[in-house]
Amino acid sequence: MPIQLFRVLIFILLWPAWAHAEITQVSNESLQQLQESGVTIIDVRRQDEWEETGLVEGSHGITFFDHQGRYDVNAWLNDVSKLVKPDEPVVLICARGVRTSKIAELLDKRLGYTQVHNVTDGIQSWIKNDKPVVPWSSE
Repeated sequence: MPIQLFRVLIFILLWPAWAHAEITQVSNESLQQLQESGVTIIDVRRQDEWEETGLVEGSHGITFFDHQGRYDVNAWLNDVSKLVKPDEPVVLICARGVRTSKIAELLDKRLGYTQVHNVTDGIQSWIKNDKPVVPWSSE
């Protein structure tokens, strides 16, 4: 019995290391493939940024950081969880991939999302490469 208990304790201690997957860093081409396959895309930028550039078609605008760099993880996660579950794939996009790299780590390592894709060059590169965007709408 002590050996079985030891195995259970080791499993419990090591489980968090197994509970998450690697974050996939994706290019514009990969983003387009994920978009076409229907993967949920979340644009974490602010409304003023969406108004300025538009969004990748089919993406959902859910702001993470405000103008002062403040954030409310619980409120943001509540909005995200309405769109995607922790075991479903999700793509994160921002302006240049900086904000989403941090948010992807949060989703993956602390919140248990197992299929997180980070668009490394963000929407600025998407637009620069003549990829289509749609105007932001509050509806």
